Amino acid sequence: MDNNRCLFRVWAPAASSVDVIVVAPTQRSVLLAHSADGYFSAEVENIPNGSLYHYRLNDEKDRPDPASRFQPQGVHGPSQVVDPAFPWEDAHWLGLPLQSYILYELHVGTLTSEGTFDAIVPHLPELKDLGITAIELMPVAQFPGSRNWGYDGVQPFAVQNSYGGPQGLKRLVNACHKVGLSVVLDVVYNHLGPEGNYLADFGPYFTDRYKTPWGPALNFDGPESDHVRRYFIDNALYWINEFHFDALRLDAVHAILDHSPYTFLEQLADEVHSQAKTLNRQVFLFPESAANDSRLVRARELGGYGLDAQWNDDFHHALRGVLTGERSGYYVDYGEFRQLVKAYREGFVYSGEYSKHRRRRHGTSTQDIPAERFVVFSQNHDQVGNRMLGERLSQLVSFEALKLAASTVILSPFIPLLFMGEQYSEVAPFQYFISHSDPQLVDAVRNGRRHEFSAFSWQGEPPDPQDEATFMRAKLSHQLKREGKFRALWEFYRELLLLRKDLKPLAELSKEQCEVLGFDNQRVLLLRRWSGSEVVMTIFNFNEETVSLVVPMARGQWRKMLDSSEARWQGLGSSLPVEFECWENVEFRLAPTSVALFVRVTQSKIFSGVKPSR
Repeated sequence: MDNNRCLFRVWAPAASSVDVIVVAPTQRSVLLAHSADGYFSAEVENIPNGSLYHYRLNDEKDRPDPASRFQPQGVHGPSQVVDPAFPWEDAHWLGLPLQSYILYELHVGTLTSEGTFDAIVPHLPELKDLGITAIELMPVAQFPGSRNWGYDGVQPFAVQNSYGGPQGLKRLVNACHKVGLSVVLDVVYNHLGPEGNYLADFGPYFTDRYKTPWGPALNFDGPESDHVRRYFIDNALYWINEFHFDALRLDAVHAILDHSPYTFLEQLADEVHSQAKTLNRQVFLFPESAANDSRLVRARELGGYGLDAQWNDDFHHALRGVLTGERSGYYVDYGEFRQLVKAYREGFVYSGEYSKHRRRRHGTSTQDIPAERFVVFSQNHDQVGNRMLGERLSQLVSFEALKLAASTVILSPFIPLLFMGEQYSEVAPFQYFISHSDPQLVDAVRNGRRHEFSAFSWQGEPPDPQDEATFMRAKLSHQLKREGKFRALWEFYRELLLLRKDLKPLAELSKEQCEVLGFDNQRVLLLRRWSGSEVVMTIFNFNEETVSLVVPMARGQWRKMLDSSEARWQGLGSSLPVEFECWENVEFRLAPTSVALFVRVTQSKIFSGVKPSR
């Protein structure tokens, strides 16, 4: 819009006529001109910022704008004209390199009691101090009501009204960049939610040739699919250009069904990376996929899609299987210690092996995929929220195991992701919640959750996702981190992240400069990483008993930098030496469920900037 002139343009090949109906501040109707490619448009005068409008299709259906920037009255209400101007203060922000990403996934509605973008801003300095370099927002596209995970969004361009709308989101991104944090947005390009989903009234956005677990599949390879692709690629560029996001997390790309020679994901990667070059910024795409398909993050010149770093559920499942012994549902495929060792060496656990859960062979090899192409975690919204009671790892394992899990993720050669609150052992459950207005839809969601949990051996009745209490229980209790074991764990996470940053072998993400040794019988994993003459050895003991183990180590003087079993971290006590000289092998007595990290110190290279463990 310029001088109260506004261009209304909509793709609606399913309609014979389209009017824009302005409902506020003054009511008026304007017939849009129809072009041969299915678009309707008109430039209209006297449309001030904040005007409310909707489209009328064929003189009978009133619908929100599919590209609405704001829905102040929700998914069924009118759209609002939004002036994109904003006083940005990040002109010199170029983004962070991929290897520097340490992600913190959060849900806007439950991170704070207020549940808004603006309420997140006061927490940014503490996250920065912890060692986080990027926050990742669960989806913020307009969804029904005020309570939702975000994956039921139906207006991809409209920022959720209950969170603070587009201006609130821009203030948050601006504040993040001011303190040096990147911002990642979770976007959903595999389906739209059921309530308020009016896209089919405009055109063939969906196809009946494929199905997804959540509703009709999007039309990315059928007739008129060029326009559908354009809609979603423009959405990605919208978040990058207008909101200055540094990366997009692509939800469940295995459900983006597309058999075209040049797929939607390839086109998306090409256009986003091209735009990043134009903006002189670093912008990344992080796909989530259950397919274990290495092509997603393989370079384009090597036959891949060229996406940047994939969420690695295999790593999580292998770690969770070893820590908890759980074997129901998809965990039936995990639990062997060698699988965790393989995840450390390669990335995927299933790279063509038979999967009992899927009853077929699953996955492709990731031996040649660089380490920075994987995002790993011990918890995330899915792995917590898709448990019947929404238990966090803190409710399932011991305090010692929590420290071990954190170390396994953060000291890995991959990109680590933390789920909000895990850094201090948050106890609030994160369960699935909704606020739909259709009673039949609410019942369908309730029944769907019961069916989903039937594959697991969990007992009891799932909490009601429609009940506001389910949402309120998920609010974080930030006061916990001020004392006791909660504070100790927060400090432990901070120490891990400092080590990862300050020790060069840990800061450089590389499979080539990393050796992984697994001792299956003892349930001990050794990780040796190096950069030049600098060497770091980390010993992870997953055994619940004390283990005596002869460890092969490089010659030289060694210093202990971290030991989770020390009193400093409220551990059970340690017998590991603070400093020692090694000629070939060292015998260690490892405390149960513990981690220890050592650096090699030589006369020519003395480590500085990191205090040894005491």
